Amino acid sequence: MSEAQTLGLQELLRVSPVADEIARRFRTAGFRLALVGGSVRDALLGRLGNDLDFTTDARPHDVLKLVKGWADAVWDVGIAFGTVGARKDTEDGSFLIEITTYRSEAYDRTSRKPEVTYGDTIDQDLVRRDFTVNAMAVDLPDRGFVDPHRGLDDLEARVLRTPATPEESFSDDPLRMMRAARFAAQLDFTPAPEVVAAMTAMAERITIVSAERVQAELNKLLLADHPVKGLRLLVDTGLADHVLPELPALRLESDEHHRHKDVYEHSLTVLEQAIALETAGPDLPLRLAALLHDIGKPRTRRFEPDGRVSFHHHEVVGAKMTRKRMRALKYSNDLVDEVSRLVELHLRFHGYGGGEWTDSAVRRYVTDAGPLLERLHKLTRSDCTTRNRKKAAALARTYDSLEERITLLQEREELDAIRPALDGNQIMELLGIRPGPQVGQAYKHMLELRLEHGPMDHEAAVAALREWWTAQQ
Repeated sequence: MSEAQTLGLQELLRVSPVADEIARRFRTAGFRLALVGGSVRDALLGRLGNDLDFTTDARPHDVLKLVKGWADAVWDVGIAFGTVGARKDTEDGSFLIEITTYRSEAYDRTSRKPEVTYGDTIDQDLVRRDFTVNAMAVDLPDRGFVDPHRGLDDLEARVLRTPATPEESFSDDPLRMMRAARFAAQLDFTPAPEVVAAMTAMAERITIVSAERVQAELNKLLLADHPVKGLRLLVDTGLADHVLPELPALRLESDEHHRHKDVYEHSLTVLEQAIALETAGPDLPLRLAALLHDIGKPRTRRFEPDGRVSFHHHEVVGAKMTRKRMRALKYSNDLVDEVSRLVELHLRFHGYGGGEWTDSAVRRYVTDAGPLLERLHKLTRSDCTTRNRKKAAALARTYDSLEERITLLQEREELDAIRPALDGNQIMELLGIRPGPQVGQAYKHMLELRLEHGPMDHEAAVAALREWWTAQQ
């Protein structure tokens, strides 16, 4: 027995009380049930969690009848695609279960949604799976191993192949091309040459897939252990030209004297360095910002008369481009705001020089970053990819100095909650005015004073407000 098979057996024994119990219900009703796809793959890799995928010859409405009364919760949001979801609570924890009827699905040239047809055998179902490592099943409750496409061999070789030809597989569901890149990132697998060739030839076909599905795959790729491997595959096959064109655009032609670094390679390195600084698990806003922080450079590149290459205001241009791309991919407004703000602020530190910033400038840095400050720290530190150790060490020391100043000011002035010395109600009372634009203008003025000079006592704040109001009149 191979190591993978041994791990798989151990994992299956762990989940067998739930799996066998539901399998017996299906058998009693005259149906077959098998653990399938990612669940079998992960079991063989020794990483099966409590999310279990099953396949069956029972039709969806039959599945609903069989799980109701057994599961602790049931949902049918995927029933149009042949999938019924359920939750089973046990002494060993809760299991999230998906049971899908044997099926085949395909896209036509103009559709963004698959057309679902049901099959009658497990072999029909497995041949329509995306990759051979996901086309294995364990028949239950007898635990017979079903592997018609030699997925176990590919699993042990860490290779991604398709059960049918890659062209058939990707034509059925073009999103599988992105899934190949995602599995490369998640599992550190390598697509077979014929898979890469088909991805390259069929890259434009990804455009019929909805932005929401593309975004979901991109997120899984970015949050994986090896995202750079997956991103390189997207770029090299041309898929990125259609889903994230700003990334391949970073491969700027180097001028003959190599007066600027490779922005594409730099961005991938920044992503890896940002990941190394994560402290609480994968951080999607940070990873997106690290990947996209320099996408404004191609549009702002200039060759100066003295021979230098400049990218003036690329952070501002990049923030706008980030916002546009993320909206096209249907990201939430909050995430769009966070990532584009990080891109916009990623160069701010470089004005710090040797530590010449005033306390006012430090306050503004903290206030502009707001709740993104910790991510901005990590992004800024990651953005140093120089091979000059002396220069890298100097930049690190300078940023250490800035963080120390921020900490001191935070302790002294509660920077995380900077507010003017007077709130809106106090302003209206002191000036004898009603709610309106003048209150906002006064509040903004008092906030500027707070940022510029630090905390003010009440008497000084009242005097400053009256002085401003007199000048306005």
